[in-house]
Amino acid sequence: MATAPNLPMFYNDLVPLSTNQHADWKLQTQDKAPFLAKTHAVPITIDEFIPSSRFFPIIFSAGSNSVPLGLMGLNEGVNIFVDDAGSLINPIYVPAYVRRYPFMLARLRPDAQELSLCFDPTAPGIGADVEGQALFDGTEASQVTKDILGFCEQFEQAGARTQAFMEELEKLDILMDGEVAIQADGQEQPYVYRGFRMVDEEKLKDLRGDTLRKISQNGMLPLLHAHLFSLALMKDIFAVQAQTGRVPTQNPAIQPVV
Repeated sequence: MATAPNLPMFYNDLVPLSTNQHADWKLQTQDKAPFLAKTHAVPITIDEFIPSSRFFPIIFSAGSNSVPLGLMGLNEGVNIFVDDAGSLINPIYVPAYVRRYPFMLARLRPDAQELSLCFDPTAPGIGADVEGQALFDGTEASQVTKDILGFCEQFEQAGARTQAFMEELEKLDILMDGEVAIQADGQEQPYVYRGFRMVDEEKLKDLRGDTLRKISQNGMLPLLHAHLFSLALMKDIFAVQAQTGRVPTQNPAIQPVV
């Protein structure tokens, strides 16, 4: 259905789930996410800011059309929260973007108005020859499929709220290019991480009157604070990378985060 350059992160292929083609297909619960092992930044929605901020930094992608990202590592190919097999090392909040895989809602044609439930047929644990829960009950979607559809619909709704949030954030003009310098033990020069956007705390503090009242009443203010508080976790992630030998060898190192 889709070609590789147009596919979202993690997806190798994308086909619509159909009772005609997948009537006997089943889904097996997976306790590992090997596709996540080398992924250091994952899209998150604003619904996830509060739980995410307890475990990893929340940043915004650089350039126009910024999106919120959860940093699971500071360098490309590094994820400190899962092992090479994709198993969680410690319990954390797992972003919905990860949990919905291998399913997602997509338009079957560029001009289509409706979204259809699609999936990646190359994903492990899904197919006619696996042991698991049936995706169809005769010609009707099984309860498993109905639950998956409901989760994907909730994700799309959260995505729409996130897009509206980002549009408001751009109007406020309080995003700036981010930079974090981390001093490693035994090194004269700090490691400098750039290539992302963050809220300018000074501009946020300077908001007054109707503008401040609006972002307080519409729920944006606590989300911005969650983002700012979470940035302190960048040093914690760097410390784990240093302990496990996963920091750049050059120093000083100016690294793009995303």
